[in-house]
Formats: sequence, C-alpha cells, structure tokens
Amino acid sequence: MEKNDKDPNLHHDDDHNNDKSKEEEKGDTVSDDVDVDKKENVDVSNAETDHVDPGDNAEKVNSPLGQEEAPPEIPQTIESLSEELDQLLTSLSLHKEEHKDNNTEEEKGEDGNYFQIPQFVGKFLDLFEDKLSKHDTVDPKTTWYQDPEEVSSLLEAVDRVSKLMELLLNTKSCLDHHESLINHAGSIQQRAMAFLEDEFRVLLEESVIKEPAVVTEDQQDHHNDSQDQDNVNNVPEGDDEKIEYPGYSEEMVVLLRKIVEKMKGAGYGCECKEAYLVGRRNILMRTLKQDCEFEKVSIDEVQKMSWGELEREIPIWNKTVKDSSSLFFPGELKLAEKIFPEDKGSLFCIITHGLAIQFLGFAEAVAMTKRSTEKLFKILDIYETLRDGFPAIEELFPRSSATAINIFSDLENSIKSDSSKTPVPGGAVHPLTRYTMNYLKYSCEYKDTLEQVFKSHSKMEEEESTERAFANQLMRIMDLLDGNMEAKSKLYKDIPLSCIFMMNNGRYIVQKIKGSAEIHEVMGDTWCRKRSSELRTYHKNYQRETWGKLLGFLGHEGLMHNNKIVKPNLKERFKSFNATFDEIHKTQTTWVVNDEQLQSELRVSITAVMIPAYRAFMARFGQYLDPGRQTEKYVKYQPEDIEDLIDQLFEGNTSSSSTATAKRRT
Repeated sequence: MEKNDKDPNLHHDDDHNNDKSKEEEKGDTVSDDVDVDKKENVDVSNAETDHVDPGDNAEKVNSPLGQEEAPPEIPQTIESLSEELDQLLTSLSLHKEEHKDNNTEEEKGEDGNYFQIPQFVGKFLDLFEDKLSKHDTVDPKTTWYQDPEEVSSLLEAVDRVSKLMELLLNTKSCLDHHESLINHAGSIQQRAMAFLEDEFRVLLEESVIKEPAVVTEDQQDHHNDSQDQDNVNNVPEGDDEKIEYPGYSEEMVVLLRKIVEKMKGAGYGCECKEAYLVGRRNILMRTLKQDCEFEKVSIDEVQKMSWGELEREIPIWNKTVKDSSSLFFPGELKLAEKIFPEDKGSLFCIITHGLAIQFLGFAEAVAMTKRSTEKLFKILDIYETLRDGFPAIEELFPRSSATAINIFSDLENSIKSDSSKTPVPGGAVHPLTRYTMNYLKYSCEYKDTLEQVFKSHSKMEEEESTERAFANQLMRIMDLLDGNMEAKSKLYKDIPLSCIFMMNNGRYIVQKIKGSAEIHEVMGDTWCRKRSSELRTYHKNYQRETWGKLLGFLGHEGLMHNNKIVKPNLKERFKSFNATFDEIHKTQTTWVVNDEQLQSELRVSITAVMIPAYRAFMARFGQYLDPGRQTEKYVKYQPEDIEDLIDQLFEGNTSSSSTATAKRRT
C-alpha cells in the first residue's frame, strides 16, 4: 500500500504546501467571482428555478442575498464517533505494523510522512470524560450497571481508549508529534480505571446475595448427631441448616468479569486483583463470624484458654470447618474461576489458604493442652471433623506446600512482567506496589507455617541455605519490586517528579512493613534503615533539582557594579524568580504525596531552605526598587506568600494553581 496515496491520516509536508497553494488560488478566484456578481448586480432571489440543479437546496434559491444556509449540525455522540475511531485504530495498527522494522519512518524519514490524528479523537475523549463525570455525580454511583446499553457503551469506550493509548505509546511518530493528545488520553484512561476500580470494589461489597447450601442426607445425619452431642454438653445450638454462601447473581458475575477484562486490557490488572482479594477476604471473614461465630485466634491464645472456654470454642471450630469444606471454600474457588479465569488458583489460595492453616493450628493447639479424661469427647469431635472435612479441603489445595511456593512464584512473575509504559499521574504510589505489599502482609500472618514450607522446599531443591528461607524469598520479591519501580521512575521526563515517585513508593513500603509486626520481624530493622536512607537520598535529589535552581536567583552575583546596584539586572532577577516559582507552583500542586508525614516533611524542608534566603534577598535588595508601581511590578511575593504557596504543593489538584493566585492577590 502506498502511504501517500491511500492513507488519509498520513501527513506529507510537500503535499500540505501544495494543497495550501491551491486553496489560495481557489480563494482568489472566488473573490473575483464575487466582485463580478456585485458589478452586474445579480438579483439571486428572482432567479429562474429552471437554472437550479435538482440536487441544490431550495432554500438556496429563496434565501436573501443568495447566501446558502448551512444544514443543521448533527450532534456528535460517543456512538456516532466510535465507528470512525475503530477505523482509525485499524489504520494506526496497520501503519505501526508496516514500519515496525523500519527506523527511518520513526524520524519522519525520507518522505516526510507521519501519522495524523484527526480532531474527532479529542472530541471522543471529551465525550467519554463527560460520561464518566455524569456517573461520578450520581448518588449512589453504582446505578449505571442496571442499564445493559449503558454498560455496553461505557465498557466499549474504555476498550477503545485503552487500544488508542497502546497504539500511541508504541508508535514513535505519534510520541513525537502527538504528545498533548497522549497526555489527554492518558489522564482520561487513568480516570476511567479509577472509576472502574471503585465500582468493582463497591459491586463486590454491596451486590452480595446469599445462596443456600445444598445439604445431603449424610450431612444432615451427621449434623443431627453433632447437635445431640452439643446439647449434652450445654453448648448453644448452631443453625447449620441455614448456612448460605455470600455470592452474586449470574448477571453480576458477568459484569464483574467484564470489568476485570477491561482493566487487565489497559494494564490495570493489579488494581483489580487487590480489590478482589481484599473484598472477598473481608466478606468471607465477616460471614464466618456472623454465621458461625468464628473468631481468629492464635495458637498461643488457644493454649492460654481454660478448658471451659475451649469447650465453647471447639463446637464453633467444628461448625466453621464443616461449613468451609462443604460450602465456603468450594464457593470461593468457583467464584474465582468465573471472574478471574486465568488467575483463579492463586487468588483462591490467597483468600482461603490462611484460613485452612488457621483451622489446623487450632486443632494442633488443643492437642498440645494438658491431657485429661474430660477432654476425650471434644478431642474426638475435632478428629472426626478433620477426618470428614479436610479431605475435601485438601482437594482444593493440591500439594499444599507446592501451592504456596507456586503462589510466590506467580507474584515474582507478575512483578517481572509488569512493564507498563504509562507513568502514574503525579508520581503517586504505583498499583503494583500496593498489590505486592498487601500480598506480603497477608502472607506474613502465617509466617511460621510458610517458613516451614520454604525450608522443606529448599531441602528438596538441595539448596545450600535453608535458614530464613521464607525471609530470603521476601527479600527477593522486595528486590524485584524495587528494580521495577526504579525502571518506572525513568518514565517521568521531570527528574524531580521521578524522585517524588520513588519517595512515595518507598515510604508506602516502609510504612506497610513497620505497621505489621509479622512482616517487620521477617524483614528486620537493618533492611528498614537501609530503605529509609535511600528515601533521604531521593529527597535531597528532589530538593537540589527543584529548589537549588530557584535559589540561584537569590544570589548577589551580577547585581553590583562599582559598589552600586545595577537596577536593570535586579529587576530581571526578580522577574526570573517570579516566573520560575510560578511554574514550580503550577506544576507541583498537581503532584501527589498521600502520606501526610512525607508531605509535611517535604514542605517543611522546602520552607526551611527558601524562606530565609528569600527574606534575606528582599531585605538586601528590595529597598532599591522605587516604592509604588515598580515595587508591585517586580516584588510579586512577600516571604509569607511564598510560605503559604509551598503549603499547597503535592495536593494532586490540577486547579490549585489558579485558586492560589486568586487568594494571594486579594
């Protein structure tokens, strides 16, 4: 296919100039015709209708002064522009494929061609943003899913924006010539993903329906026997017949799966997984507490219980294990299969494996208590529950130790394979960081068991060191995550913003570790101190790259000549300082620092550097400007103004700069 002749979206510099010349010639001709009409004083309103072409609009003949009325403009909608966008995406994909092995095109090569993006793409993005805004303002937000047409329209629009971003980011000529469009599309994609993530989380939580369990005849007989035994021991009856699984309607499962597909397609699979893990884990724990009165207790807590307390806890444990093996665990596996077909195993294991370990730990702790004849029947109850219930659970966790190893291998692979090229807006915490740290936090709740699993695995693999095998695994994952974040920081063209990104992610990791006694014990103080030292280095680099340059305007060099102030230089210095500070404020109010302590530390350190230097500069040189208009023109800020504006940085607010200016000037 010849690019110049057949692809209307290719821009050719020479053709563009020729077309422009032709248009100018055409314009001259039109002007001449108009002059002739004026000279001849043609009355178009009385022209014979026989001279009108059949295709002409009748209004053209009858309109005053012979002016043709424009046809009514057809309003553009997402639906009307979608077909055009699909055709454009196909053309862009073909263009990219044609030049994947041709580096000359990427520099707008020999023929001067590059791919043009029509204006309607921007219109499509604006309409899609309006749609998102409309749903954001609805209370409650989660109503759009009730309209199948709206679901289809919104999710298809998400898909188109994702495909557009993927093609734009992977076509160098687009990167070179359409940066503003890429930024616009990227911000809208980020907003769409945030919207879908919130909706996914809310739908998981608020769309739960209780599905009754199917109780077999054998299970009912066993239940009756257990209930009789419980009554003998004066234990409150459990309502086993009414256990229900917290699931979703088929329609809701389909919608949740569609949201997952769209988010994964846009490179936001980690956010989806994290929302699902947290949501389903909370729902399952809440259900066990409400329906089975189950509370999580440690082995130490069990061993400290009196026998009277244990007598009441054991029936609750029996019921919870039975219900989990027959209903809750199989239900979680089936649900994960439906919503995350490709990740079902790892997600199911993360949600339920810890509970299975908790069940076994309770039984082990009871067995370790002091022996006595009165405990025999309760111990036998535990034995029967394990005998009858755990084979079913074990089928869900085939080769449990290998499963645990594979889960961590999956985590390593997910970190290695996350090579998204879209930087997180404002340098905020990356979703992969949040996902990984929550993953590790949950894992470390069962660190003793996992340490045993990894020790056994190390012995089977004949590795030299088996001590701290689980800790070594965590260290390896943290190193992978650190390397991934370092690579992602290079996506930012602005060095200070890349420093903010690394500080945000590093602080999040350190706070997660310090906030969990289990993971902190595994990682250790030495690791935390080393990471905190790295954060201070990023802080210094940020300070030097941003505020070091601004401080340069407050030096005395070039302002004095023969012990006299050079006023033009002084005025220029104030102007340069004002312009540079305005640009910093405008840019860095859009940057994000969610950790309040880090945000405060940054602002305080900036203030400590800037305010004394600016105050000293004003005291030394401000007096040499004439009072009145000259002072107002060049001394734009007082030290207090600078301090107030520094306190507006890192809010992630795109409109804060204009608001700050208005407040400052009133």
